[in-house]
Amino acid sequence: SKFGSSGHKKGESCLPFGCFMSHTLKPYLDAIRHTLRAALTLQSYPSQVVERQNRPEIEFRDTPHVVPRPLCIARDENERCLIEPSVNSVRISIKVRQSDDTERMLCRKFVRFFTQRAEHFVVLRRQPVEGFDISFLITDKHLEEMAKEVLIDFIIDFIKDIDMEIKDFKIALNTRLRAAATAYMSQFAPPRT
Repeated sequence: SKFGSSGHKKGESCLPFGCFMSHTLKPYLDAIRHTLRAALTLQSYPSQVVERQNRPEIEFRDTPHVVPRPLCIARDENERCLIEPSVNSVRISIKVRQSDDTERMLCRKFVRFFTQRAEHFVVLRRQPVEGFDISFLITDKHLEEMAKEVLIDFIIDFIKDIDMEIKDFKIALNTRLRAAATAYMSQFAPPRT
C-alpha cells in the first residue's frame, strides 16, 4: 500500500497540527486536489443562531460540531496550504514560498492586486487567514453555480501559477536592476581606447 500505518503517504513526514510534508510539486498538488475533492461535499445548512440565514460555518463557527479539524498540507516549512472544511463551506488558505525580501515584496504586491479585485474572483477572500498569504472561501452556493472539478482546478492552477509568476517577476526585476546598475556605473568607468 502507498500509505503507511499512520495514514500518511510513504516518503512524507507528519508535521505538528496535521501538516503533511511533500518535497516535490506534483505530490503536493495531488494531496491538495484529493483533500479538496473530499472537503467539497457541501450542503445547505441554516444557521442555528440567526434565523433565516445560511452563513458559512467555517467563518462564523455558530455550530462547532459541524466544523471538523482543519488539515494543513505542506511542501516545506515555507509553503503550505490549510484546508478548513465545514458542513456548508470550505476555506482554503495558501502560504507561498518566499525565500528573500524581494520575493516577500513581490508576493505582497501580487496578493494585494488580487484582493483588491476580489469581487471578480467570487471565491477569493479579501483578508487572508493569519499566517497565510491568500485565502479562498467556497460555499454550497458556489457549488450550485460552478462545477466542483472546475473550482478545484482553479485552486490548483492558482497555486502553481502564483509561485511561477513570482519567480518570473524576480528574474525580470533583477535583470532590470542589473541593466540600470551597469548603465549608472558605466559613466564612472574610463573610456576604452
